[in-house]
Amino acid sequence: MAKKKRESLGVNNDWINTYADMITLCLCFFVIMFNPDDVTQAQLDAISESMRTGGIGALPGGLTLSAGRSADLGNTIMQLPSMDKGKFLGTAVRKAISVFSPEIRSNKIRVTHDERGIVITLASDAFFNPASARINIEATRDILLRLGTYLASDDIKGRKFRVEGHTDQVDVDPSGPWESNWELSAARSISVLHYLTGLGIDEKRFQVAGFADTVPIASNNTPEGRAYNRRVDIIILDDGHL
Repeated sequence: MAKKKRESLGVNNDWINTYADMITLCLCFFVIMFNPDDVTQAQLDAISESMRTGGIGALPGGLTLSAGRSADLGNTIMQLPSMDKGKFLGTAVRKAISVFSPEIRSNKIRVTHDERGIVITLASDAFFNPASARINIEATRDILLRLGTYLASDDIKGRKFRVEGHTDQVDVDPSGPWESNWELSAARSISVLHYLTGLGIDEKRFQVAGFADTVPIASNNTPEGRAYNRRVDIIILDDGHL
């Protein structure tokens, strides 16, 4: 008799389905409410690390997304200089990608970042005629106006810029206006500088350089690679590269 009573008290697991549905709905709700503009690069890195290590509460080195007790003293990890740099970098890169989204899709502009800072790369073939340092204003005016607005925005207020001209490995036409690729790359940098300062950006924030073919980013053995190498980089400089 006791055996039959124990069998009648078997656990019903049907509640698990309802619980799983509730958790899924909560997840969908928070995904909808999530605004990436309010999240710093450091927080994104912490989220990624937590997923890799198996949970937010198990982050190595005591790094969590909560402020912690030290927040009462104003000593949160998000206030460290490296975190400020990460916040600036993440916000500025996201805005640049949004501003130049059509040109990024058409390969006229690339937005990257490295140890120097944020790099906005203008494809020379889209902005200049072959062997010319005159900007093709008719085709690129709208892009350059957006670039000027971006460089003058509060997101990068106080930052300095360096304009770097680059060419491929093909020698210039001896009968043309340029003695070598050095002059051509430098002249293209100066043309971009003059256009941007003409929009009202303080020229004291700029540096210019011409590198000819000495800093390729692709192979010069193919037409596609040479096209990538023909470029003008506008670099939003990190504090360590002023």
